[in-house]
Amino acid sequence: MPKLFEPLHLRTLTLPNRIAVSPMCQYQATDGVANDWHLVHYGGLAQGGAGLLITEAMAVSPEGRISPNDLGLWDDAQVEALAPMLRFVTSMGATPCVQLAHAGRKASCFAPWKGSGQVPMSEGGWTPLAPSALPFDSNDSVPTALDAAGIQGIIQAFGAAATRALAAGFKVAEIHAAHGYLLHQFMSPLSNQRTDAYGGSFENRIRLACEVVGAVRAIWPAELPLLVRISATDWAEGGWDIEQSVALAKQLKALGVDLVDCSSGGLVPTAKIPVGPGYQVPFAARIRAEADIPTGAVGLITEPAQAEHILVEGQADLVLLARELLRDPRWPLRAAQALGGDISWPASYARAAAGRVAIRQGV
Repeated sequence: MPKLFEPLHLRTLTLPNRIAVSPMCQYQATDGVANDWHLVHYGGLAQGGAGLLITEAMAVSPEGRISPNDLGLWDDAQVEALAPMLRFVTSMGATPCVQLAHAGRKASCFAPWKGSGQVPMSEGGWTPLAPSALPFDSNDSVPTALDAAGIQGIIQAFGAAATRALAAGFKVAEIHAAHGYLLHQFMSPLSNQRTDAYGGSFENRIRLACEVVGAVRAIWPAELPLLVRISATDWAEGGWDIEQSVALAKQLKALGVDLVDCSSGGLVPTAKIPVGPGYQVPFAARIRAEADIPTGAVGLITEPAQAEHILVEGQADLVLLARELLRDPRWPLRAAQALGGDISWPASYARAAAGRVAIRQGV
């Protein structure tokens, strides 16, 4: 059996394979509520055979949305809208995972095809929140620095969203602490200039992320896994880096986190990122080895042999694909045939599986 198609055990949950759908914003919601787009989008990905399906970022509060069209979990009506989608995803054999997020200073932005930059107040935008009154880009509005009460409100919002995620039917939760969003903003000295208990030292800068993890872990059932996505480096001098990521991962493990999803960048617009196939995999490998915690690898992983190599070499425990699955939602089915792995095809599609085998055998 190829490593890519071996089960992955996280607490009492068993994923049928080590392929995950990485979170990808769709910008199709209204007031944070899912609709037919999400049912078809996530349902199609679930039909493709990935073991874990992580949703796009779901904002824990209205002001935590990346755009006005993001999904959210700050209201019970959003739970009801998600339930049919999650029932279908589960029926296809995929495990649904919610990504809980707050965009911080990168909130109130246009969907990519609607424009660039932040949505003005006159068009439904809002003033973002942040650890410090530092905008992401020079043309962005200055965010409001969170006070002590605001920070406690963020922690409570993550906990409340986790409760709603359980009610909707999610089996795994991921806390978004990457890509320059709020928790990452607190972690990096480039965006956090606070002088209180949430700024300055490494311990202070990771405090909010750890407190959010503690709040969600207290709600998330002990038998179900909790993941955290981090940017392992800011790719910028004086910023967050891999050494701090390893140290954070050790603390996350002690707090009950089961896997660290290793991405990078997103904090500053001037970062110089050496993008290439598997360019973030070394971060997952180092955190896995030095923090002794399972990791997920993501970043221009496109070929089955490439994904298999990452797992065989012990660089990660889970492989996450994003844009490649937009191009080819049936990638896991194709990978199973390429590598000789065992995977279940949807019954209505089984004739295609048999046809590919027959062609390969010259029948």
